[in-house]
Amino acid sequence: MARIRIPSTIVIIFVTVQTGFLLFMYARYSSFMTQPEEKPSQVHILILSSWRSGSSFVGQLFSQHPSVFYLMEPAWHVWVTMYQNSAKVLHMAVRDLVRSVFLCDMSVFDAYMPWKRNLSDLFQWAVSRALCSAPACDSFQRTDITSEMACKTLCGRYPFSKVEEACKTYSHVVIKEVRFFDLKVLYPLLTDPSLNLKIIHLVRDPRAVVKSREQSVKALARDNGIVLSTNGTNVEDSKYKVMQEICRSHVQIYETATLKPPHFLKDRYLMIRFEDLVRDPLSEISEMYKFADLSLTPMLKSWIHNITHGQGPGKKKEAFKIT
Repeated sequence: MARIRIPSTIVIIFVTVQTGFLLFMYARYSSFMTQPEEKPSQVHILILSSWRSGSSFVGQLFSQHPSVFYLMEPAWHVWVTMYQNSAKVLHMAVRDLVRSVFLCDMSVFDAYMPWKRNLSDLFQWAVSRALCSAPACDSFQRTDITSEMACKTLCGRYPFSKVEEACKTYSHVVIKEVRFFDLKVLYPLLTDPSLNLKIIHLVRDPRAVVKSREQSVKALARDNGIVLSTNGTNVEDSKYKVMQEICRSHVQIYETATLKPPHFLKDRYLMIRFEDLVRDPLSEISEMYKFADLSLTPMLKSWIHNITHGQGPGKKKEAFKIT
């Protein structure tokens, strides 16, 4: 049999080229594998609190920012529709709705509002500056400080589709929610690569919360029943059982976030005490804004000072509106 002899020089060249090619491919693969994951373009902030704890006020501090799309308690629709269930059972539905809102997918509301709807069908829509200004409503500019009354008068008839359209134009999506009682329920959102989620946990002295709840007994009765798993029966909470659950949940959330927290919670949890916010508003707000990657504008700084430094017992024209 005839043998073909290949000069050693050609063999060396071939091996050298092949080795170079393999090294090149390995370098490309290593570069691809070590490339950091790109964060979503939007920042997602969840203001986590409970009823009568000052969360509506904190929500407004974010809502009035021109870079923020804000919704107040969108999970209200879940609890109203499925009120015969317990808070624990509804955690999953609430979490799924919150995730969809963060991603500006408002089709999630089809399950809770199946009819043809306007902006005014969304719970507490008028406290959202984003839904009172373009592109949701043409009556105000993004840099305006809007009022709930004026927004209700001018923007209520705009179509519901404007909610999703507006949401997609903002760098920050902020949701205020009082219907989470366990931080671990939020782990799937914190590990979701499509979200860039941070949590602001607002707490308040429970004695002050009880005093405030006493002024809203009837308004809270249905939610109390859901917290206490009464299968749809309203509860006035004269024995403070709901308050016990609220206090227990705040402690659990704080301990989960601070005592041996999972790695994905690093730099993504901030606790704020309402009492500190009242004592030094601008300092606490600046800390929250820094945490959320927002800047305090001169107009916002002036507005915040005005609504937190009224004269005397508090006049309606200068005080923050309590809902």
